[in-house]
Amino acid sequence: MNIELRHLRYFIAVAEELHFGRAALRLNISQPPLSQQVRKLEQEIGARLFARTNRSVRLTAAGQQFLQDARTILVSVEQAAERAARLHLGDEGELRVGFTSSAPFIAAVSDALSTFRQRFPNVHIQMQEINTRQQLEPLNDGRLDLGVMRNTPLPETLEYRLLLREPLCAVVHRDHPLASWQQVSIQALSAEPFIFFDARGGTALYSEILTLLQRYHIQPYITQEVGEAMTILGLVSTGLGISILPASFSRVRLADVVWIPLQETDALSEVWLVWSKQREVSAAMQHMMKFLFND
Repeated sequence: MNIELRHLRYFIAVAEELHFGRAALRLNISQPPLSQQVRKLEQEIGARLFARTNRSVRLTAAGQQFLQDARTILVSVEQAAERAARLHLGDEGELRVGFTSSAPFIAAVSDALSTFRQRFPNVHIQMQEINTRQQLEPLNDGRLDLGVMRNTPLPETLEYRLLLREPLCAVVHRDHPLASWQQVSIQALSAEPFIFFDARGGTALYSEILTLLQRYHIQPYITQEVGEAMTILGLVSTGLGISILPASFSRVRLADVVWIPLQETDALSEVWLVWSKQREVSAAMQHMMKFLFND
C-alpha cells in the first residue's frame, strides 16, 4: 500500500467541501489531478470513499470512517514533527547530568541549573550524584550526557572543559589552635590528625589532595577514612581531626567548623565539565554549556 500524506490532505479537502472544484481551489491545484489522486487513493484502499453523481458528492460509510482516521493521522504527524523540532532545538527532552557531591555548592553550577530550568521548563534534567571516577563509564556508554567532576585522567573518548579552579582550605574545629588564623601553610598541618577520603571511594579529591601534600613532602597522619566530604565535615565538627577540602563546601554552614585558606598558591582544585567525543552534543547540552560557561 502506497498512501502519502498528500493523499490524505486531498481526501480531507474533498470530504469537507463535498465538491471537487472547491477542494481544488482550496488546495491550489487543478481539478483533474485532484480527481485522479482521489481515485488512486480509493484503489490503494480498495474501497469507494465517495458516492459521486453529476450533481453531488457525498461520503460513503467507508469514507466517513476514513475521514476520522485521516484527520487523526495528520494531527499525529504534525505533533510528531513539532516534538522532533523541539527536541532538535533543545526545547524539550531529557538532559542527564552526573555530578560530584560538591557541585551543588558551586555557584556556577547551581546558577546554571536554575537558569536552565527557567528557560527550558520542558526539558527534564535528570541529576545523578556520582563521584568522579564512577562517571566515566556512563559518560562513555551514553547513560550520562554531561558530567561535573574533579580533574582526573580521562579516556581518549571523553572531552572536557575547565569549569573553574577553586582554592583548597584547611577545615578545623572552632576550638582548634589554628581556628583563629587568617591563613595557614600546609606544613603547619603535617602533624595534625587527618580525616581523609577512603582511597577506595573513587573520589578524585583523594588523589588531588594527597598529591598536593606529597608535593610539600608531607605524609598525612590519617586517623579516619570516610567516603564523603559531608562525613568529613561532620567528623571535623566533633573535634576528631582536621582536613582539607575545596572552598565550595564552605557553603555548608556548621557552627563548629572553621575554614582557613591555605597559603600555597597551588593549593587549588579543578572542576571540569566532561562529555563524550563519540556522541552528538545535543541542543540541550549546548544550552547547559552556555549557561555554565556564560558563553
